[in-house]
Amino acid sequence: MYKRVLLKLSGESLGGPSGTGLDPESLNRFAAEVAEAVRGGHQIAIVNGGGNIFRGLQGAGSGFDRVTGDRMGMFATVINSLALSCALRSLGVEAEVFTATPMEPHARYYTRDNAVAVLERGGVALIAGGTGNPFFTTDSGAALRALELRADALLKGTRVDGVYTADPEKDPNAVRYEELSFSQALAEHLKVMDQTAYSLCEQGPVPIVVFDITVKGNLARLLAGEKIGTIVHA
Repeated sequence: MYKRVLLKLSGESLGGPSGTGLDPESLNRFAAEVAEAVRGGHQIAIVNGGGNIFRGLQGAGSGFDRVTGDRMGMFATVINSLALSCALRSLGVEAEVFTATPMEPHARYYTRDNAVAVLERGGVALIAGGTGNPFFTTDSGAALRALELRADALLKGTRVDGVYTADPEKDPNAVRYEELSFSQALAEHLKVMDQTAYSLCEQGPVPIVVFDITVKGNLARLLAGEKIGTIVHA
């Protein structure tokens, strides 16, 4: 169903059950699922969130100015990408970490063509650092990279199994959508992704699939065409 995808992983998913720090078991399981998909002929770029380590808005609420807090959040995504790249390489998969701002020798400065070259030779491109600018979320960064790479879909892997009418952890009557349009998601202020990310993907158009990455095998089933999670489309 999807040949080339941009996989957006929440930082909390890399933190395992606690949602904080780096959980080796979660890292290794995600790496194994991505490696299997790549060996099956899919091209996968990954954008990681950084919420398991630090959130820019969290910093702003703790006394950091917003710009500095967002920069710290960008660095958190680099740490996550480096960790996941190690897990992928241990499985024999080429994994290159790119960053939105120069960070050599720790990672390679991102250009679309260099990232595409990694994908086309069977490697995984991990694109960190958001957009490189404050005031933009990693969701917006993921949407931007999905458009640049001409991805067939943006897959948002979270700890929730789709988009709901309300927060399912707070509202027992919340109902999950199987699919919805970008305009509906924007009109109803569904906050699984921010409005900038929705708007970018609508321009593509690049569909967004929100699914539970913590369920083993979900990524493979989704890539095989099975209906998993919620699809947001034009």
